[in-house]
Amino acid sequence: MACRFLRRKDYKILYRNFKGRGGGEIDIVCRDHDTLVFVEVKTRTREDFGRPIAAVDRQKQKRISRGGLNWLRMLDNPDILFRFDVVEVILAEEARPRLELTRNAFPLSKPYLY
Repeated sequence: MACRFLRRKDYKILYRNFKGRGGGEIDIVCRDHDTLVFVEVKTRTREDFGRPIAAVDRQKQKRISRGGLNWLRMLDNPDILFRFDVVEVILAEEARPRLELTRNAFPLSKPYLY
């Protein structure tokens, strides 16, 4: 569902469920024009305890950052723009799924550098 949503926004899906050798994971790796995008997908059935993006805490950001750096290493550390986006999926009962995109949701986590 998140991939279809991103395709409608002209993202090109490159890979799903990437797990780096040195740790880290990325739900979706894609391109948005000239930018490589690492996407975290968070799904909830209710928003009683906040939006799904609230679950992307510092520890999760660090894991996603590590996965992104592992992906870049596989490409031999290119000089390329990249960012971290989050797709929120809300699957409320008896309602159509609602998807929201937050571009550039967080920066590369410290202590990582690129």
